[in-house]
Amino acid sequence: MKNPEEDASIASRDGASGGNSAHDDVRNSPAKGRRKNRRPRTASAEPRPAADSGRPDGEQKKRARRRRRGKAKAHGSTVQVAAADATVASSSAPAKSAHHRRSKRGRQGRAALPPDVTPEIRIASGAAPKPQAEQRPRAVSARGDTPPLYAALDLGTNNCRLLVASPTRPGQFRVVDAFSRIVRLGEGLGATGRLGDKAMGRAIEALKVCGDKLGSRTVSRSRLIATEACRAAENGAEFLSRVREETGLELEIVDRQTEARLAVSGCGTLVDRDAEAIVLFDIGGGSSEIALIDVSRRRSPRLAEHIIAWTSLPVGVVTLAERFGGRDVTRESFAAMVGHVAELIEAFTDRHKLGELAKSPRFHLIGTSGTVTTLAGIHLGLPRYDRRRIDGMWMDKDDVTSMTSQLLSWDFDARVANPCIGADRADLVLAGCAILDAIRNVWPSQKLRVADRGLREGILTELMSRDGAWRERHYSTTNGRH
Repeated sequence: MKNPEEDASIASRDGASGGNSAHDDVRNSPAKGRRKNRRPRTASAEPRPAADSGRPDGEQKKRARRRRRGKAKAHGSTVQVAAADATVASSSAPAKSAHHRRSKRGRQGRAALPPDVTPEIRIASGAAPKPQAEQRPRAVSARGDTPPLYAALDLGTNNCRLLVASPTRPGQFRVVDAFSRIVRLGEGLGATGRLGDKAMGRAIEALKVCGDKLGSRTVSRSRLIATEACRAAENGAEFLSRVREETGLELEIVDRQTEARLAVSGCGTLVDRDAEAIVLFDIGGGSSEIALIDVSRRRSPRLAEHIIAWTSLPVGVVTLAERFGGRDVTRESFAAMVGHVAELIEAFTDRHKLGELAKSPRFHLIGTSGTVTTLAGIHLGLPRYDRRRIDGMWMDKDDVTSMTSQLLSWDFDARVANPCIGADRADLVLAGCAILDAIRNVWPSQKLRVADRGLREGILTELMSRDGAWRERHYSTTNGRH
């Protein structure tokens, strides 16, 4: 098979007229000791006049022009006859070099086209073609240049989060826009069974921001979900009707099984390559989801297909802190929180379904929650939280124990002062640590992988997968991918 680059270089080197006639200078032999008058260089192989004939006469010039014009047409040249005449008459530069440049541009433009794109597709996909002497061919993708946008919104007990992204490599996407705000929608829910007016007001203000962001973009597919707070509240459905009226957003309340599946779907790329079993947990504001995953026999890109058992504990950082106190936590009250969560896990009858796999060195935990990411940030001593350093990092079991013990030694003001905690989480972080300790007691593991991702990423992964976005489209990889 010929090398197209080699053919192009040969054509460029030889010129439009073919051969190397442009280099045929007539020189006297060095033996004669001097040079005679040099004849003009031409782009065509003309019969040379006699030595005493001087310069070519007018008829010879006309014949040379006609020959050059005929050869240019034979090579697909699109230069007008009048333009060629004007160029020859007014320019002292050789005609070959001008045609050489035009021919080279034409070849470069044709080389840029994908093999499956025909000239008819190129013309039909754009505006009416310009005159050929001015047009420069350019490649046009038959599938379009702009990838579709997908959106996921998660309204939880503690946070309101939005993510807008476009697909890149299989299983990955580029974040185009994001939003996250602590709204504490479930504040007081455990005591009253209802969403409070102030809490609903905070959530609606955050959702208005999300609505503005979604309205400013063309989103192909989206899924907007509400979780435990709206699921458990007596006025949850009433609140979502108010959301629809005031923001235009239509949210759906998902069940606990769906929430567990979405949490797993968003973390598929964080499973260790050599792992055979994983316990993935998502510590939320009002509930905590736990999934047992077996990848010992096979492994598919969709991690949720490997869930063999799951549960949703009716406890999260907000509800646990409200019940036991989150501001002033002693070692005794912390132990009481751990014990309460342990009782809830005991009710999970399939908790030992992984069997011996959970005791092997090829078993590990994946934690996706603010609690786990906060511990990781404190462990790294970050001056401010940095997702790029947190998401996907590993923590040893002794590091987790050490960080929890350190947090227990801090009072409320010290927790507020830490840049990875702040005032919004200072009264919740130890409740999250208590849930984490209860999980680690049942499924002890040497290592824990930290995930700064969750339901939003799971929603996007499922939407793109169902759409065939990674199968049918091929987009370049960029920064901000997940």
